[in-house]
Amino acid sequence: MIQRIQTIYLLIAAGISSGLIFVFNLWVNKGEQIVFAKDEMLFLSLFIGSAVLSLVSISMFKNRQTQFVIGRLNIILNFILLGLFVYRSLNLSGETTDVSEKGIGMLLPIFSIVFLVLANKAIKKDEELVKSVDRLR
Repeated sequence: MIQRIQTIYLLIAAGISSGLIFVFNLWVNKGEQIVFAKDEMLFLSLFIGSAVLSLVSISMFKNRQTQFVIGRLNIILNFILLGLFVYRSLNLSGETTDVSEKGIGMLLPIFSIVFLVLANKAIKKDEELVKSVDRLR
C-alpha cells in the first residue's frame, strides 16, 4: 500500500514544508532584510512539524484511518501557520508590523494544504474500496 498516490501527495507536502522554506523568503523587513523561515523559530518549528506529520502519515499506510486523522491534523497545522502569516503581515495600527514586502514563502502552507487534501481524498477512496470488497466476501 505504500505505492499509492497518496504517498506521492504526502511526499510533495513534506517537501514543500521542509525544503522550500529555505528557498523562498517569507517577507522583507522595513530595513530591507530578507526573512526566511529559518530566521523565525516559531515558523521553522511549525513547518518542520508539518513535514514530520506528513512523513509519519506515510509510514501509517497499514492503518488508513490513523493516516486520515494525521492528514487532518496536518491540514489544521498548516491553517494555523497560514493564520500566523496573515496576522504577522497585516498591520493593525499602521506601525506595528515590520513586514514591508510579502514573499512567496507565505503561500507555501496553501500549496501544502492542497496536496494534503488530495492525499486525504485518496486515503478515503482506498478505505471505501476496502470496505466494498469486504462486503462482497
